[in-house]
Amino acid sequence: MILSAFGFAVMSACVKYVSNYGIPVFEIVAARALVSLIISYADVKRKGISVWGNNKPLLFLRGAVGTMSLMCVYYAVTTLPLAEATILQYVHPVFTALLGVLFLKETVQKSTLICIAFCLAGLFVMVQPNMHSSINNELPLFSVMIALCGAFGSSIAYVIVRKLSQTEDSSVIIFYFPLVALPVSSLLIWDNFVWPSLFLTLMLIMVGIFTQIGQYGLTKAMQTQAAGKASAYSYVQIVFSALLGVWVFNEIPSIWTYMGGSLIITGALINVLGVKILAPFKKTSKTNT
Repeated sequence: MILSAFGFAVMSACVKYVSNYGIPVFEIVAARALVSLIISYADVKRKGISVWGNNKPLLFLRGAVGTMSLMCVYYAVTTLPLAEATILQYVHPVFTALLGVLFLKETVQKSTLICIAFCLAGLFVMVQPNMHSSINNELPLFSVMIALCGAFGSSIAYVIVRKLSQTEDSSVIIFYFPLVALPVSSLLIWDNFVWPSLFLTLMLIMVGIFTQIGQYGLTKAMQTQAAGKASAYSYVQIVFSALLGVWVFNEIPSIWTYMGGSLIITGALINVLGVKILAPFKKTSKTNT
């Protein structure tokens, strides 16, 4: 999970870096999709299974939702400080819980309700400087909204993947993401394509490579540890992103980011490790009864 967190953090830093040199977001998405498509296709063929899967409509929907979400995430990364953009992605447990209730008929655990409260409070703390003209450390609200749209899209994609995992191989599910993202992003580039230099081309390739490193680490961690315990380590990505933001882009997170981010991370960790965290309180309650 630490390898995964590092991979995704470096991927985000590469996205922000190339955007500073005028490479449009859609072009970055297309470059990542091209690299991912090649690697994913090779992985599916290695397994000797069909690349098309069984539930094609739902697979294409997963690809479409993932594409829109990725575009929102990359826009947020290019217009917000790296730490803030990463923290806002971790609001997704709120959306995932609500979508799980609506579409998968899941029940909301007490730990998830606490998570929602913490995440909403943290989000308010992070954006509240925008409500006071005397405070300088404000985040662009449009970019914040786009980042939240990215988190919402990620939650939809997550719910679809959970549904698809009952009938589809994981490599096929992954393959459909770049299969949809590449033509859609290529079409949206239109006449805004920018010829990158050799160095920027290498950076664009690195976006795809570090994405695969992140996904590889995530998959391996989920295979060798309980999902909750493994997921807890994913929040190290925020630390990596903050350090890269300071080192590469000279971005110093504000006090509001530290405060709001701490609330969001706390809420997310309670959601992931809820049973263990709330167990002592349950025992105390039973003893008093």
